[in-house]
Amino acid sequence: MEKSYSTHGVDWTAVAALFAEVGWGERQPEQIRGAFEKSSHVIFVYEGADLVAFGRTMDDGRYYAMLVDVVVKPSCQGRGLGREIVDHLREQLAGYKFVTLTAAVGKDNFYLKLGWSRQKSAMIWPMSEQQRAAHALMDD
Repeated sequence: MEKSYSTHGVDWTAVAALFAEVGWGERQPEQIRGAFEKSSHVIFVYEGADLVAFGRTMDDGRYYAMLVDVVVKPSCQGRGLGREIVDHLREQLAGYKFVTLTAAVGKDNFYLKLGWSRQKSAMIWPMSEQQRAAHALMDD
């Protein structure tokens, strides 16, 4: 496995295809590129020439940070790539006061096994009814 920690030379069409393959919907390569280039830390994992996993962080440079877009090709899951990505990104955020992530639906246990904890209070402003159904708890 080869790893890259730069957006230089990334095939953004391959990134978009991997987002679609894991069920995160259609994303435009140029928009993905813009988002990743604004990220603090990135990691891309290749098997030969094929992109098989990636992840990134967003942060304010000092206090608050978030892991986002941790994606592993379904046929490569269960091989430790997700753990490597999360561990690498978390290490880059050492010293921050508050590090969070929003797990993909059904992936909570993966993060719990890595030592992450559920938050007592977290909020979302749903951008669609589909997002509300997938991520929001029903209000009492």
